[in-house]
Amino acid sequence: MKFIYTSVFCFICAFTLAQDKTNTSYLDFNYFKGNIALHNSDILHLIQGHPEGYILSWNKKTFGFKDWEQRYNYPDYGVTYAYQNMKNPVLGSVFSLYAHYNFYFFKRNLMFRIGQGLAYAEEAYNKDTNFRNIAYGTRVMSSTIVMLSYKKERIFERFGVQAGFSLIHYSNANVKAPNASTNTLALNLGLTYSLDDKDPEYQYTLDDSDRKFTEPIRYNLVFRSGINESDIVGSGQFPFYVVSTYADKRINRKSALQFGTDVFFSNFLKELIHFKSVSFPEENVSGDEDYKRVGVFAGHELFINKTSLVTQFGYYVYYPFDFEGRTYLRIGLKRYFTKNWFGALTLKSHGAKAEAVALGVGIRL
Repeated sequence: MKFIYTSVFCFICAFTLAQDKTNTSYLDFNYFKGNIALHNSDILHLIQGHPEGYILSWNKKTFGFKDWEQRYNYPDYGVTYAYQNMKNPVLGSVFSLYAHYNFYFFKRNLMFRIGQGLAYAEEAYNKDTNFRNIAYGTRVMSSTIVMLSYKKERIFERFGVQAGFSLIHYSNANVKAPNASTNTLALNLGLTYSLDDKDPEYQYTLDDSDRKFTEPIRYNLVFRSGINESDIVGSGQFPFYVVSTYADKRINRKSALQFGTDVFFSNFLKELIHFKSVSFPEENVSGDEDYKRVGVFAGHELFINKTSLVTQFGYYVYYPFDFEGRTYLRIGLKRYFTKNWFGALTLKSHGAKAEAVALGVGIRL
C-alpha cells in the first residue's frame, strides 16, 4: 500500500509538471513525531507510543499572474502524501493523500498548510479480530492535515529547510461505526528542493478598488446526500438526504455571509429510535418520534479562486428526537463549475462529534 500511494503521488506530480511550465514548483520532505491527542477518553487504551512518519509534498508556487493569487499573498497549492506509524499494533500504519494550499505570513517565512484527502488504515475495527480498534471503523477514511512551519528556501543552491508543528486527523465521519477517530499532534523537520533554476517576479497589479467589490443578495438551493450509521456498532448504514436553502451577501472579493434553513431526512435515526424504544425503556422513547429535523443556520463563505471554504453554525427548530444536542456545525468545500452551479463536500458535526460527510450539488442565483 505504501508503494501504491507513493506511485500515485509521483504520477500526479509528473503529469502536472509536464502540462504546465508557467509556474515554478518545489518538493518538501518532512519527518514528524508526536502524540495522539486524548480528545475522547474512550481511546485511552489506543495511546501507547509516539506516532512517527513522513510527509512528502509537491507544491506549485504562484506569483500573482491571476488576481486571486495576489489577494491571498501568493499561496502555493499541490499534493501531499503522508505515512504514519501509529505505534500500536491495534491501529497499525496509515497512508494518506491530500490536495493542499500553503498560505504565507511574516515576509513569507511562516507557512500555514491545510490539506484534505483520503487515508487508508492497515488495521480497522473487526468484532472478532480487532475489536479494540474503536478509532477506525473502516479502512478508507477522510483525513485533514494542518502544518505551521518556519520555512527558508534556497539556503544552499536549490535546497532549503522548514520546521514546525503538524496536526493529522483521521475519521470516517460516521460512515460506519465505530468512529472515535484520532488526532496526531507532532513536530516536523524537513528539507525543501526547488525544481526550477529561479522564480519569476511577484506581480503587484491590483488597485485599491479591488477591495470594494460587493454583490447583491443571492439565493442558493443545495441538495446533499450520503450514508452513515449511529454510534451503535452493527446498527446498519442508511442513506440520508439534506435540502438547504439560504441567502448570501458578498461583502468583498473573499467573503460572503449566509443565512438559511436545512431539512434533514436522516434514516439512521429511524433505526436508532426503534432501538432505543425497545432496549432502553428508561429513556422514555416511544418509537413513534419523527426522524426528520429542521434547522436554521448562519454561515460564512471564503472564496479562493473557483474553490470556497464554507463554515456554518446551525440550530434545530424542529427537533422531535434528542440526538447529540440542538446545535450543529457544518464545514466543507465548494467548487464552482460555472458562475451559478457548484458541487460541495461537507462535514456535519455536533461539537467535535461527526454525524455525516455529504456530497452535494447546488445552484446560486
